[in-house]
Amino acid sequence: MSLLPLKMAVRTSIVSKNWRMLWTFRCNLSFKGPRYLCENDTKIQQAKCIETVNCVIHQHSQIGINKFSIRCGLFEEDSVHLGRWIRFAASSKAKIIHLDLRFKDVFEEVNHLHLEALLDAQGSSFVRSLFLGGVVIKPHSAICGFTILRRLVLQSVTISGDFTGFLANCAALEDLEMIECSGLTNLIIPQQLDKLQHLLIDGMEVEMVEFYAADLSHFEYKGQVVPIVHHGCSKLEKATIMFSGKKGLAKAFTAVPSILPVKILNVQSVALSKYSQLQKLPTRPDGMFMHLRHMTCRIIVHSRPQEANYDIEVLQLAYCLDAAPQLETLQLNMFYVSSSGVSSAEVVGMRRHDHLKTVFMSGFRCYKAQIKLACCILGNASVLEKLTIEPRITGTRYLGDNTDLHKILPGVCEWAQLTSERFGKQWMLLRPSKTKDLFSTITSECRHRLWIIRNRSLWNAILLKFL
Repeated sequence: MSLLPLKMAVRTSIVSKNWRMLWTFRCNLSFKGPRYLCENDTKIQQAKCIETVNCVIHQHSQIGINKFSIRCGLFEEDSVHLGRWIRFAASSKAKIIHLDLRFKDVFEEVNHLHLEALLDAQGSSFVRSLFLGGVVIKPHSAICGFTILRRLVLQSVTISGDFTGFLANCAALEDLEMIECSGLTNLIIPQQLDKLQHLLIDGMEVEMVEFYAADLSHFEYKGQVVPIVHHGCSKLEKATIMFSGKKGLAKAFTAVPSILPVKILNVQSVALSKYSQLQKLPTRPDGMFMHLRHMTCRIIVHSRPQEANYDIEVLQLAYCLDAAPQLETLQLNMFYVSSSGVSSAEVVGMRRHDHLKTVFMSGFRCYKAQIKLACCILGNASVLEKLTIEPRITGTRYLGDNTDLHKILPGVCEWAQLTSERFGKQWMLLRPSKTKDLFSTITSECRHRLWIIRNRSLWNAILLKFL
């Protein structure tokens, strides 16, 4: 019965008298309620969810609780129930507590949560993983009971108080994630968190980020460009930097020197407008990514249709590649907002790469900057095994981004053929969509041969015909 969902376990318990109370010893309790106020029956569904939670915790044995989870939007006037739920979780010594009380379409509804309420009568906590969403907390340095807390996730949480002092008492913390939280001017992670391995900061309006974490191996930052200071980063292996605003790509490579030792790097740039000058990156060893092997880059360009061929945010990546001489794999996902058209361009300069083997470019529409970058790679990657171009835009939630492929594909196919012939000792692969519709489009629209050159013995060229 412990393997059944909670509702099914309660129903099954009526089959036998011996089973009647078995469900009260379940170790995992998870409840889900309405998350959107726009739904007509939200208030009714929320009342049912609250009633169910209260009924279950009233009858539960409070023995052996492993996980206590509630995902339900909660109005401020119902916060009295929140206090009851927290007391139950604390007294039952739950190891995993997940309280997501956000309404996803309304941000005014907040509930005050006292962190002290998560401690037992002796002032200690058995919580190893804590998720809080849609609440207001007032942390301070006197809260010392979270000594075994290993994972802390705060989403849409308002923080007022001494957050740094509170964290200093969580010495066992290994994973800290803060998403769209407010109330902090500067985010300072104290040196007491010497076991911290993963730090995520997403959508927070802070002026500075400073952290001491000797064991940190994975760092993620998404938001405005702010000073990021990391004291001691010898073990950092993976980083994600997604700066918003102008020249975000170049700043991702220059504004955070502590990420230079990483082996895996994910970057994103949202270019709100074109700019006229590329930013060159340092080519000295102390300013280069000497250990970087794998990079994923997503570039979103907001431009008018007539500006698409003149945007050079994509070309900025060529200078960024110069700062990573050991790079082996590059994945570039491009998305132009309100752009169309096909153009041609000449090759521009880029340093020689002796380790780059695999390149994938999605959203390739033959814009001038895209062509320049592709030619740079083909002309300077001496051991390149495969360059894949994909006209489809991948990894986007926007609808209609790929509806104009029938207009773009003929030009892309023609460019791929000419470029393959031009770089006869390189490898060019045009990757069509996996869907039947796009294959039919290629077949009917292109009506010509497309070169696909792969890495086989002795650099053989294979001719594929879409007829």
